[in-house]
Order: sequence, then structure tokens, then C-alpha cells
Amino acid sequence: MSFLPTGYKEVEDYMSFAPGANKLRILSSAIVGWEYWNDEDGKRKVYRKRLDEDLIMSEIQEPEKVKKFWAFVVWNYRDEAIQILEITQKNIRKDIQAYIQNKKFGSPVDKYDITVNREGTGRLTKYAVQADPPDTTEKKITEAFKAKYVNLEMLFSGGNPFIKEQMNENVKPEDIKL
Repeated sequence: MSFLPTGYKEVEDYMSFAPGANKLRILSSAIVGWEYWNDEDGKRKVYRKRLDEDLIMSEIQEPEKVKKFWAFVVWNYRDEAIQILEITQKNIRKDIQAYIQNKKFGSPVDKYDITVNREGTGRLTKYAVQADPPDTTEKKITEAFKAKYVNLEMLFSGGNPFIKEQMNENVKPEDIKL
């Protein structure tokens, strides 16, 4: 008898780009905004604001590091999981936007796979984006997406986008043990 079920693997809720090919299918529209990090009580904390919200620069510890972001729900083929992908890299956003504007591709939502190739590390990291021709989403992906609750809007308030019932304001998302 095994302690963990056969085939169990730890899967993150957020997709990150590993070296090499990273294949994904976009399953939701994107939320877009500004992202920055502040040090609070010795810990880094992320803040996200909608593009149309005013940024109060005096509250941002490193204003030169504020980045535009896109966040959306994806199927990560490597992890075989529904995850949130947040993209701050301008060239990746630009390449995806080029596919969106191409009449042969259009919106990527539930329409075609994208592969982001990552090479290098640190400041030498390079990304290349390639889309596969449009095709039908696999049934297992559609079923997994329907079964997983994700509320991207919670990223703007610091809440957990995977918890359906947000607790009262006295309970912080980091206090919830999953």
C-alpha cells in the first residue's frame, strides 16, 4: 500500500516558463494591468492594479520596476494542469498580439496552442513564441477547465483566485491552508 495515490504529482497553480519549449492552450480572456512588488515585514508582496487605475508612485518602493502584465487561464501541457499564466515580458505579449491580429489565428481563447521557447538565464533570457494551427481543444482539457474554479479578478485584490468563497476581510489568503 502506497502513502500517496499512484501517479500523484505536485502541481503549481501558476505556470512559469521552464528552459526549452513550454506548450500551452489559453482558456480564458486576459486581465491586464500593472504589477509591482514592495517589501513588507521582510517579505516581498505583489500588488496589481488595473491599467485604468492611478498608480500612487509614493507607495511604490521601486517605481522603475513597475511592469505591465497579462494574466489568463491556461492548460499547461507539461504539468497537464489548469493554471494561471502571468506574462510581464513585452516581447511575448507582442508576439501573441501579432497572432491575435492575424486573420488565420485570431483570438487564442480555446482555439490554438502556443509554445513559448525559453533560452538563457537572467538578463540573457530570450523568448520565442510560436502558434500551432487552430484546432479543437481536447476533451480532457475542456473537462479539467470546467472542473477548476478560477477567478482572475482576485489577483487585483490580493485574494486567492482558486478559492470560490472568499473569507471575510479578517482572514488573509495566506492564512488559509490548502
